[in-house]
Amino acid sequence: MRPLDFIETARDLADASRQGRQPRETNLRRAVSTTYYALFHCLASCCADTIAGGSPANRDPSAWNQAYRALEHGTARNRCENEGRIKRFPPEIGEFAERFVDLQMKRHRADYDPNASFSRDGVIQDIDAAENVIRCFTRASLKDRRAFVAHVLLPRKRNR
Repeated sequence: MRPLDFIETARDLADASRQGRQPRETNLRRAVSTTYYALFHCLASCCADTIAGGSPANRDPSAWNQAYRALEHGTARNRCENEGRIKRFPPEIGEFAERFVDLQMKRHRADYDPNASFSRDGVIQDIDAAENVIRCFTRASLKDRRAFVAHVLLPRKRNR
């Protein structure tokens, strides 16, 4: 699954190309959810590539799948909310973490709050912002992405 494919699907759902017509509320909700999943799958791929290897020729598919599936939504959000730790990362990682938290909250509203309402313009802004942070995140140094993967996946132990 390619994260930018989720972005394109979200754009299709938000119906950004048709001027003057408002998309159905259900399409906007799915666009919000799909936008969050673009970030989630970007991070899951980064975790798997870091742990099991980025190139299919240099990795065991089962280990890669296991590392990919190790990312948990709630744990990742909690780690991304840890401002003290996130401030230690460069801006492209910090902005990804901030957007991850924001879009996860919006996804929960879109998927579970029957009273939530979304505007096409707001959803398109979120899609654009998500695309931008994904592109910036993937350009961050491998060292910084590895450190971020350790931060979101591994439990912290106190030094003795």
